[in-house]
Amino acid sequence: MTLPLCLGGVCLAASLTPSLIPRGWLTQGILSGVVMAIGYLIGRAGVALWRGLGLPEPSGRAARIGRLAAGLPVAVLLAVCLGFARHWQNGIRVRMGMGPAEGGHTPQMIVVALVVFLLLLALGHAVQWLFDLARRKLYRVMPPRAANVAGLVLTGLALVVVTRDGVLDHVIAALDRSYTVAQNLFADAPPRPAIIRTGGDGSLIDWEALGQPGRDFVTGGPHAAAIAAFRGAPARDPIRVYVGLAQAETAEDRARLAVDELIRQGGFDREVLVVALPTGTGWLDPGSFDVLEYMHGGDVASVAVQYSYLQSPLALILETEAGLDQARELIRAVRAHWTTLPRDSRPRLYIHGLSLGAWASMYATDLFALLDDPIDGALWVGPPFPSAFWREAVAARNPDSRYVEPKVKSRRLIRFATRLDHGGGPEGWGTIRLMFLQYPSDPIVFYDPRSLWRAPAWMREPPAADVSPDLRFIPIVTQFQLALDMALATSAPAGFGHSYWAPDYIGPWRAVTAPAGWSEADSARLRTRCDNGFQRGCDNG
Repeated sequence: MTLPLCLGGVCLAASLTPSLIPRGWLTQGILSGVVMAIGYLIGRAGVALWRGLGLPEPSGRAARIGRLAAGLPVAVLLAVCLGFARHWQNGIRVRMGMGPAEGGHTPQMIVVALVVFLLLLALGHAVQWLFDLARRKLYRVMPPRAANVAGLVLTGLALVVVTRDGVLDHVIAALDRSYTVAQNLFADAPPRPAIIRTGGDGSLIDWEALGQPGRDFVTGGPHAAAIAAFRGAPARDPIRVYVGLAQAETAEDRARLAVDELIRQGGFDREVLVVALPTGTGWLDPGSFDVLEYMHGGDVASVAVQYSYLQSPLALILETEAGLDQARELIRAVRAHWTTLPRDSRPRLYIHGLSLGAWASMYATDLFALLDDPIDGALWVGPPFPSAFWREAVAARNPDSRYVEPKVKSRRLIRFATRLDHGGGPEGWGTIRLMFLQYPSDPIVFYDPRSLWRAPAWMREPPAADVSPDLRFIPIVTQFQLALDMALATSAPAGFGHSYWAPDYIGPWRAVTAPAGWSEADSARLRTRCDNGFQRGCDNG
């Protein structure tokens, strides 16, 4: 058992190295336990292969010397990594403007890691017992070699059936019920405000069916008075249309309702029209819309439709088609009416989405179908790593530009913005303006499934300002570190990870929508007005 334990110890030590998002002692312990179990499993597989080939195994004094020679370096490595663990985590925290991590939690972290490791080890033994049981039964009716293969297949099928049709189904159902309750639908909905457009008197949308994210969206944002006071000029109340998932059965029906409500409120008479796709739960980042409405004097209409109740990672895995179908139907319905309007008087049309909303809206924005009558542009924020169009854009970057901060050709069609580079100004664009806003420390953008065996492209470049210089690629371990980073991505401070900060929308929106008479001094004033932006956006004060 020396090799499995040594590999497990090496993986545990490697898991302490930094990645993109800082980890507390509890999450570190869980990660270390999982990775240690993976290393142990690889070691067990190696031992089984060695024995299967009939190769000799050391015994006696040679075995004792071998265990010492293997175990001592692993113990030293583990001690060194434990000593540096806090320093590595603080290196990330400092770059994100966080205080240093508290010390003294190393024993608790080790205990958590060992408990997780032992639980996974017990689970592995249970699977081994099931396999042994199956093959022993099969020995009675077939040769041993065939029985071993058949037993392995049957065990695999049993695990798939139990997890897919048993545990997983119940977990999904429970999650769906819990998130549905969290939406405060129908009888649980709060009283409707006296003054509201979407969901109010005469609206085609039911207030009770909006859900909490929809109600927050349509009742939030700046009013005309606040915008006028900021700009020193008359302003309009922005229009915000939202259709909840509970409003209608199909994506097509919800999209049609959204367009009808938009027409009823006069959204197609505004200067700027934004078609937005929310995250999995239906949430829309208020900082993005507040910024845009201030920049254009409130002469903005935004429309969004909900497609799921689940958190974005779960919606991406379990309800993939729902988001794509809703994005396709909504963009198609809005554009179908928009193209019937005179070109010199219709609003400028933009596509927008954050996270899973960015992925879905990118998928539904068929640039070739738009060539005859193109949209004006798009702002996609924190695009998840599976986004095909984002990957194509990054792959087309100029050779002298970095993976996390790409520059594509002359930047006339596609630009990238970060916390430190806002994507340039309104000048130098072509007919369509497509902008990506992403943080180099966002694992939802920069996770790479191939990091199981090779370093992602961004790890082969000098680290960005908000990425630890101590980050190193380690086969297998890096994969699990980045996977945990994705789960922790929104826990990062505003301006890092997947927590997009309201002031960082100002530069990209200015570059994409080119508000008339807007200056860099205006952008600076708006930055001071916005709070941290991740939860509340810009106030009405």
